[in-house]
Amino acid sequence: MDPRVPIAADHIADLATLREQLGSAQLAQIAHRRRAIILFEGPEGAGKKFALKQLVSAFDPCHTKVVSVHRDRREAADGHWLARFWRELPAAGESVCFYRGWYRRVLDERLSGRVEDQALARAFDEINEFEAQQRDYGTLIIKLYFDVSPQVQAQRLAERSANAWRTGRDDEVTLAAAHPGYAQALEDLRDNSDTRWSPWRILDGNDEAKAATQALAAVLDDYRAAMPAEPPHVVKAGPRAA
Repeated sequence: MDPRVPIAADHIADLATLREQLGSAQLAQIAHRRRAIILFEGPEGAGKKFALKQLVSAFDPCHTKVVSVHRDRREAADGHWLARFWRELPAAGESVCFYRGWYRRVLDERLSGRVEDQALARAFDEINEFEAQQRDYGTLIIKLYFDVSPQVQAQRLAERSANAWRTGRDDEVTLAAAHPGYAQALEDLRDNSDTRWSPWRILDGNDEAKAATQALAAVLDDYRAAMPAEPPHVVKAGPRAA
């Protein structure tokens, strides 16, 4: 457990139970060679990393990959902006956890002025098509958005900056909850990318432990719904004739 995050006794027990159940649920995914993408989105200081640590500690490290997505510094001539995500897609039997992802295009880059408003519709269309292609290929997509209030975000970032070991790290704040355009950007995100094949789970990151518990519960529900309950040899055999 992260000593920085205060955790109530009930959340400690819930997280332990969820981690054990998630480890079992992933076994079915590995055995059936299914692919899964788990996206952790939201502002800095919203509790994403705490939840991510809880999740990956439950999974088999040989079949799990974490991709930390930083600000896109490439130029348009370097290729399509989604290309870097195609290279990180899961192999058969693998789960890939994206710590931030392709939604930086319509959040961070929008608020920083790198993406103009008229280009947003095309960006959302490209995102929805990208996710639909993954689902058509049989990949499970789980999207978790950790929201946080401007006050809580400011407090956590101040505590983070006071840690000498974090000084000089590439922790540029590119998605500030206090930004005047943040609320509209989040509303547009939900209106344009909360699809039937990859819906959003919006979590209150002001309570990190509760958000992590809800995130792991959502992942567990989706894994259980998507993965066969029986081993591959039983599924392939099918019911026997009387």
